[in-house]
Amino acid sequence: MDDIVKQAMLKWPNVPNCFGWLGLDARGHWYMRDDRAQAAGAFGSGLPGAKGSLLQHRKLIEFIGRNYASDSHGRWYFQNGPQRVYVELEVTPWVWRVEPDFRIHAQTEETAAYVAAFVDENGWLYLLTSMGFGLVHTQDVPIAANAVEQQRWAPSEVLRQDLPERFNFVRSPCMFQGDHATP
Repeated sequence: MDDIVKQAMLKWPNVPNCFGWLGLDARGHWYMRDDRAQAAGAFGSGLPGAKGSLLQHRKLIEFIGRNYASDSHGRWYFQNGPQRVYVELEVTPWVWRVEPDFRIHAQTEETAAYVAAFVDENGWLYLLTSMGFGLVHTQDVPIAANAVEQQRWAPSEVLRQDLPERFNFVRSPCMFQGDHATP
């Protein structure tokens, strides 16, 4: 976490949390969700306008990545100064990129170590890593398939609906807006 963020948290300790305004899609892109986007539907619904506006400012994306974490209830957030901005997840809290040598890094550019692989009923591939659980980016599935073929990774079957409970994450913190509410 950035030092400036830690200082802001000490200076203003009672800033209310923010819900619904930031989303992470299945390709690791961040979206700003204004009132109109939130009114259009849930982030992962696929409804027109519900995702919001794609963030493209590199420094902002890097700032979000450096200050991205989860709370004890599995709700992921971006610590924006003294305020927690909870993130709506289209699929998982991490989106993994896989290099040809099978090195793994997250949408935040942090490197992770492989722990286990999973495949759901739709053929989507997920990895449990040293950083946590996430979806393999669609563009990197062919590389990941090589890891499976070479028997470096042996995916276990899992149901997509079971992922949040099994791997302790909440797709939509909006449903649990109270600061101390548990999912």
